[in-house]
Amino acid sequence: MRIVDLLCVPVLTAYFNDDQAAIRAGARQDGFCYVGRPVTAGFDRIREPGRAVSVLLMLDDGFVATGDCTSVQYAGVAGRDEPVGTDAMIDVINTHVAPALVAGGLGCFRDAAERIDGLLVDGRPLHTAIRYGVTQALLAAVAHGRGVTMAEVIRDEYQTNVEITPVPMFAQSGDERYLSVDRMILKEAGALPHGLINNMAEKMGADGEIFREYVRWVRARVLRVRARSSYEPVLHFDTYGTVGLALGNDVSRVADYLTDLGDIAAPFPLRIEQPIDRGSQDAQIDALATLRCALRKRGSRVQIVADEWCNSLADIRRFVAAGAADVIQVKTPDLGGVNNTVEALLHVRAAGLVAYCGGTCNETDQSARVCANVAMACGADQVLARPGMGVDEAMMIVGNEMARVASLARSRMVAALPALTTSRTGARE
Repeated sequence: MRIVDLLCVPVLTAYFNDDQAAIRAGARQDGFCYVGRPVTAGFDRIREPGRAVSVLLMLDDGFVATGDCTSVQYAGVAGRDEPVGTDAMIDVINTHVAPALVAGGLGCFRDAAERIDGLLVDGRPLHTAIRYGVTQALLAAVAHGRGVTMAEVIRDEYQTNVEITPVPMFAQSGDERYLSVDRMILKEAGALPHGLINNMAEKMGADGEIFREYVRWVRARVLRVRARSSYEPVLHFDTYGTVGLALGNDVSRVADYLTDLGDIAAPFPLRIEQPIDRGSQDAQIDALATLRCALRKRGSRVQIVADEWCNSLADIRRFVAAGAADVIQVKTPDLGGVNNTVEALLHVRAAGLVAYCGGTCNETDQSARVCANVAMACGADQVLARPGMGVDEAMMIVGNEMARVASLARSRMVAALPALTTSRTGARE
């Protein structure tokens, strides 16, 4: 199987790029837009339409393998690559990536992905979005060549030794943080609602009271709306450092507050993502590790989720080694090559922590399907339902992909059993 040509197509993502720093600083919403000037490099407006580049690898048998280059919603902060335009991405791909792929033979995914992920231009790695999309396409191409799913390629090449089965989905509400919760409960999301608690004044409150009441409301809503008592989702909220902002970044006060939230959320498990943002990786690791210890001393079972400043595979290894979180979000576009996502998820699992195959609302249907395959193959504990903020569409795309892939993988395993049995017993040669 060989790649005979490569095409790049500008496409839309399912959401937007937002200047997180401007929003956290209090940028006012006007309808769906934000008023004010951006403060993060690479932004022309605080909220910009999400753009991606679809990489089409044309194989010698006529099949076209696809991957989408996209960045996270909050690009350009916390150590992430800045947003980049589609024209710039296409120019780099055509100039530097295509020559490395076209007319080359396709062997194993792992080797091909590591080669592209390690490609340097002027001494620097390719933008994470480019590495992300190109390696998606390589995974799809290898899976086609072998006649199996992308999940089976990952499982076999990395010897993950897991059963390919659907992973609990984490749904995100966006700013529709009330009506969307009902959608999540009715469809029995494994974790909910994200909540987008990204503004202290409007969503957290000066002393955390607004957020406290929202947690109380979500708990009550699950108990009221759920169809069966055995449905017990994880309550997972992303707070973008606003808990720390509300409480003076005092770790002891934050620990007391989160312990109280854990009691409010009971009987459901509570996860708080990014309760504090200290502005640098070293400070972030120290703060979260200290907070995690403080929670355990209080007897709290609230779990801390690492996100910002935990971008690359190397970053994730640092957070794990420091014991800085209970849950590591492996934020797929931030890691560049999909091969790095695989390595990261397996590393987190091996450390006994919760491996969350995350991502962003600012992705595409294709990248969502690829990540669903990766999550299953690595035995992730949770996968983000993406793209977009609509709940239903994201759960459909990721959930349906997982259902189909699991069924295909299971059917192949069942079909192989008779041959394996007769081979071992010697009944047939």
